[in-house]
Amino acid sequence: MAGRYRQIVSTPEVLAAQAQYFGRVQNIPPQPERDPLTEEEALFIARRDSFYMATVTSDGWPYVQHRGGEPGFLKVLGPNSLGFADYSGNRQMLSTGNLAGSDRVSLFLMDYPNRERLKILGHAKVLDARDHPGLVERLADEPVRKIVERLFLIDVISFDWNCPKYITPRYTEEEVMRLVEPLQRRITELENRGENS
Repeated sequence: MAGRYRQIVSTPEVLAAQAQYFGRVQNIPPQPERDPLTEEEALFIARRDSFYMATVTSDGWPYVQHRGGEPGFLKVLGPNSLGFADYSGNRQMLSTGNLAGSDRVSLFLMDYPNRERLKILGHAKVLDARDHPGLVERLADEPVRKIVERLFLIDVISFDWNCPKYITPRYTEEEVMRLVEPLQRRITELENRGENS
Protein backbone atom coordinates (compact mmCIF):
# COMPACT_ATOMS: atom_id res chain seq x y z
CA MET A 1 0.00 0.00 0.00
CA ALA A 2 1.38 3.41 -0.93
CA GLY A 3 1.79 5.52 2.19
CA ARG A 4 -0.57 8.32 1.24
CA TYR A 5 -3.37 5.85 0.48
CA ARG A 6 -3.11 4.30 3.94
CA GLN A 7 -3.05 7.75 5.54
CA ILE A 8 -6.20 8.85 3.67
CA VAL A 9 -8.25 5.76 4.51
CA SER A 10 -7.09 5.52 8.14
CA THR A 11 -9.75 7.82 9.57
CA PRO A 12 -10.34 8.07 13.34
CA GLU A 13 -13.21 5.60 12.95
CA VAL A 14 -10.97 3.11 11.13
CA LEU A 15 -8.30 3.43 13.82
CA ALA A 16 -10.96 2.90 16.52
CA ALA A 17 -12.09 -0.29 14.74
CA GLN A 18 -8.47 -1.50 14.59
CA ALA A 19 -8.08 -0.85 18.31
CA GLN A 20 -11.34 -2.67 19.10
CA TYR A 21 -10.63 -5.78 17.03
CA PHE A 22 -6.83 -6.03 17.19
CA GLY A 23 -5.95 -4.17 20.39
CA ARG A 24 -3.70 -1.73 18.51
CA VAL A 25 -3.72 0.75 15.64
CA GLN A 26 -1.41 1.02 12.66
CA ASN A 27 1.16 3.75 13.11
CA ILE A 28 1.33 5.88 9.96
CA PRO A 29 4.37 8.16 9.67
CA PRO A 30 4.03 11.46 7.79
CA GLN A 31 3.45 10.93 4.08
CA PRO A 32 3.93 12.98 0.91
CA GLU A 33 0.89 14.76 -0.56
CA ARG A 34 0.61 12.15 -3.33
CA ASP A 35 2.10 8.90 -4.55
CA PRO A 36 3.01 8.88 -8.25
CA LEU A 37 2.06 5.91 -10.39
CA THR A 38 5.07 3.83 -11.36
CA GLU A 39 5.68 1.85 -14.54
CA GLU A 40 4.11 -1.19 -12.82
CA GLU A 41 0.80 0.60 -12.29
CA ALA A 42 0.90 2.18 -15.75
CA LEU A 43 1.34 -1.21 -17.44
CA PHE A 44 -1.42 -2.76 -15.35
CA ILE A 45 -3.82 0.09 -16.19
CA ALA A 46 -2.96 -0.11 -19.92
CA ARG A 47 -4.00 -3.79 -20.03
CA ARG A 48 -7.42 -3.29 -18.39
CA ASP A 49 -10.61 -3.38 -20.43
CA SER A 50 -12.80 -2.30 -17.50
CA PHE A 51 -12.82 -0.79 -14.04
CA TYR A 52 -15.25 0.28 -11.34
CA MET A 53 -15.54 3.93 -10.35
CA ALA A 54 -17.00 5.17 -7.07
CA THR A 55 -18.30 8.68 -6.47
CA VAL A 56 -20.37 10.14 -3.64
CA THR A 57 -23.80 11.78 -3.87
CA SER A 58 -24.42 15.17 -2.28
CA ASP A 59 -26.35 13.25 0.42
CA GLY A 60 -23.23 11.19 1.22
CA TRP A 61 -24.29 7.93 -0.46
CA PRO A 62 -21.60 5.99 -2.34
CA TYR A 63 -22.29 5.20 -5.98
CA VAL A 64 -20.29 2.66 -8.00
CA GLN A 65 -20.36 2.42 -11.77
CA HIS A 66 -18.69 0.02 -14.20
CA ARG A 67 -16.71 1.44 -17.12
CA GLY A 68 -15.54 -0.70 -20.02
CA GLY A 69 -13.82 -0.43 -23.37
CA GLU A 70 -10.90 -1.69 -25.39
CA PRO A 71 -7.79 -2.51 -23.33
CA GLY A 72 -6.04 0.74 -22.53
CA PHE A 73 -9.12 2.97 -22.78
CA LEU A 74 -8.18 4.33 -19.34
CA LYS A 75 -5.10 6.36 -20.24
CA VAL A 76 -2.15 7.20 -18.01
CA LEU A 77 -1.45 10.84 -18.88
CA GLY A 78 1.30 11.36 -16.32
CA PRO A 79 2.57 10.05 -12.97
CA ASN A 80 -0.51 11.47 -11.22
CA SER A 81 -2.94 11.82 -14.09
CA LEU A 82 -5.48 9.51 -15.72
CA GLY A 83 -8.16 10.15 -18.30
CA PHE A 84 -10.86 8.40 -20.27
CA ALA A 85 -13.51 9.26 -22.82
CA ASP A 86 -17.16 8.84 -21.87
CA TYR A 87 -19.92 7.95 -24.29
CA SER A 88 -23.68 8.02 -24.41
CA GLY A 89 -25.15 5.61 -21.86
CA ASN A 90 -28.36 5.39 -19.90
CA ARG A 91 -28.45 9.19 -19.58
CA GLN A 92 -28.78 9.19 -15.80
CA MET A 93 -25.56 11.27 -15.43
CA LEU A 94 -25.01 9.96 -11.89
CA SER A 95 -21.21 9.98 -11.82
CA THR A 96 -21.05 13.29 -13.67
CA GLY A 97 -23.55 14.88 -11.29
CA ASN A 98 -21.86 13.45 -8.22
CA LEU A 99 -18.50 14.84 -9.30
CA ALA A 100 -20.03 18.32 -9.59
CA GLY A 101 -20.71 18.14 -5.85
CA SER A 102 -17.59 16.31 -4.68
CA ASP A 103 -14.64 15.64 -6.93
CA ARG A 104 -13.44 12.65 -4.88
CA VAL A 105 -13.26 9.41 -6.81
CA SER A 106 -12.07 5.88 -6.23
CA LEU A 107 -11.18 3.46 -9.04
CA PHE A 108 -11.07 -0.31 -8.63
CA LEU A 109 -9.23 -2.20 -11.40
CA MET A 110 -9.31 -6.01 -11.56
CA ASP A 111 -7.17 -8.59 -13.31
CA TYR A 112 -9.16 -11.74 -12.51
CA PRO A 113 -6.97 -14.32 -14.32
CA ASN A 114 -3.86 -13.14 -12.47
CA ARG A 115 -5.74 -12.40 -9.22
CA GLU A 116 -4.54 -8.80 -9.00
CA ARG A 117 -6.40 -5.61 -8.11
CA LEU A 118 -5.38 -1.98 -7.99
CA LYS A 119 -7.29 0.71 -6.10
CA ILE A 120 -6.79 4.38 -6.92
CA LEU A 121 -7.90 7.50 -5.02
CA GLY A 122 -8.07 10.88 -6.69
CA HIS A 123 -9.95 14.00 -7.65
CA ALA A 124 -11.88 13.97 -10.92
CA LYS A 125 -13.33 16.55 -13.23
CA VAL A 126 -15.63 16.11 -16.20
CA LEU A 127 -15.20 18.13 -19.37
CA ASP A 128 -17.63 18.55 -22.27
CA ALA A 129 -15.98 16.80 -25.23
CA ARG A 130 -17.27 19.45 -27.67
CA ASP A 131 -15.04 22.02 -25.97
CA HIS A 132 -11.86 19.89 -26.04
CA PRO A 133 -11.32 18.25 -29.47
CA GLY A 134 -7.58 17.83 -28.89
CA LEU A 135 -8.20 15.93 -25.68
CA VAL A 136 -10.80 13.77 -27.42
CA GLU A 137 -8.10 12.74 -29.91
CA ARG A 138 -5.78 11.87 -27.05
CA LEU A 139 -8.33 9.85 -25.06
CA ALA A 140 -10.35 8.09 -27.78
CA ASP A 141 -9.40 5.99 -30.78
CA GLU A 142 -10.52 7.13 -34.23
CA PRO A 143 -13.53 4.80 -34.64
CA VAL A 144 -15.29 6.15 -31.52
CA ARG A 145 -14.27 9.82 -31.41
CA LYS A 146 -17.55 10.97 -32.95
CA ILE A 147 -19.61 9.53 -30.08
CA VAL A 148 -17.53 10.89 -27.18
CA GLU A 149 -19.71 13.13 -25.01
CA ARG A 150 -17.55 13.78 -21.95
CA LEU A 151 -13.95 13.47 -20.82
CA PHE A 152 -13.00 12.38 -17.32
CA LEU A 153 -9.66 13.58 -15.96
CA ILE A 154 -8.42 12.16 -12.67
CA ASP A 155 -5.74 13.72 -10.50
CA VAL A 156 -4.31 10.65 -8.74
CA ILE A 157 -3.51 11.09 -5.05
CA SER A 158 -2.51 7.51 -4.22
CA PHE A 159 -3.07 3.83 -4.95
CA ASP A 160 -3.05 0.43 -3.28
CA TRP A 161 -2.42 -3.11 -4.50
CA ASN A 162 -4.73 -5.55 -2.73
CA CYS A 163 -4.19 -9.05 -1.42
CA PRO A 164 -5.11 -11.69 -4.04
CA LYS A 165 -6.32 -14.25 -1.49
CA TYR A 166 -10.05 -14.14 -2.28
CA ILE A 167 -10.00 -13.17 -5.96
CA THR A 168 -11.66 -15.90 -8.01
CA PRO A 169 -9.99 -16.22 -11.42
CA ARG A 170 -12.38 -15.31 -14.24
CA TYR A 171 -11.64 -15.14 -17.95
CA THR A 172 -13.00 -13.17 -20.88
CA GLU A 173 -14.21 -14.99 -23.97
CA GLU A 174 -11.05 -13.88 -25.79
CA GLU A 175 -8.82 -15.24 -23.01
CA VAL A 176 -10.66 -18.58 -23.04
CA MET A 177 -10.32 -18.80 -26.83
CA ARG A 178 -6.56 -18.21 -26.58
CA LEU A 179 -6.26 -21.02 -24.04
CA VAL A 180 -8.45 -23.43 -26.01
CA GLU A 181 -7.00 -22.73 -29.47
CA PRO A 182 -3.95 -25.07 -29.14
CA LEU A 183 -6.25 -27.84 -27.92
CA GLN A 184 -8.61 -27.35 -30.86
CA ARG A 185 -5.68 -27.46 -33.29
CA ARG A 186 -4.47 -30.70 -31.69
CA ILE A 187 -7.95 -32.26 -31.86
CA THR A 188 -8.20 -31.33 -35.55
CA GLU A 189 -4.75 -32.80 -36.18
CA LEU A 190 -5.67 -36.07 -34.48
CA GLU A 191 -9.00 -36.25 -36.31
CA ASN A 192 -7.23 -35.73 -39.64
CA ARG A 193 -4.78 -38.55 -38.80
CA GLY A 194 -7.65 -40.87 -37.99
CA GLU A 195 -9.35 -40.10 -41.33
CA ASN A 196 -6.14 -40.77 -43.26
CA SER A 197 -5.40 -44.08 -41.55
